[in-house]
Amino acid sequence: MRYLFSILLLGFLTSCIGVRVNYDYDKTTNFTNYTSYNYFSDISSGLSELDERRLVRVLDSTLQAKGYLLAEEPDFFINILSSEFRSAPNNSVGVGVGGGGRNVGGGISVGLPLGNSGIQRQIQFDFVDAEKDALFWQATSESGYRENASPSVREERLRAVVHKVFSKFPPGKK
Repeated sequence: MRYLFSILLLGFLTSCIGVRVNYDYDKTTNFTNYTSYNYFSDISSGLSELDERRLVRVLDSTLQAKGYLLAEEPDFFINILSSEFRSAPNNSVGVGVGGGGRNVGGGISVGLPLGNSGIQRQIQFDFVDAEKDALFWQATSESGYRENASPSVREERLRAVVHKVFSKFPPGKK
């Protein structure tokens, strides 16, 4: 029962994650020409070593499920960049005082922020053609991040990011 509750709680927490993704790609690219991939050897993702390994593991399983192969001499290379920033609180309450009568009025208003500002993580995925050395697809995700999250929660959040980012890859498939 405890195990089931833990899984339900983890599922609920990961379903509440809001992942926003922006895509860009070269419209002239024929994505059917790409069948294999690898990562840049000098990748500097900005993630911790453990999070980088988690992300690569999730990314590998997602791309391989889509039919791409990890190869020594790939058709395209993947670069990953990330950054963290503190977002401003998005909720506030306005408190006002006013009065008036006989055509005379006045007022004072103050906005009070509610809640703390959250830490956001931005992860950018660049796909670069190995032969042409040209960027042909890029996605940037933005989602909430907790530094003190457990390893399983971190992996689930990265899994949610990768799932959302690659839900529309390759573009043009309907």
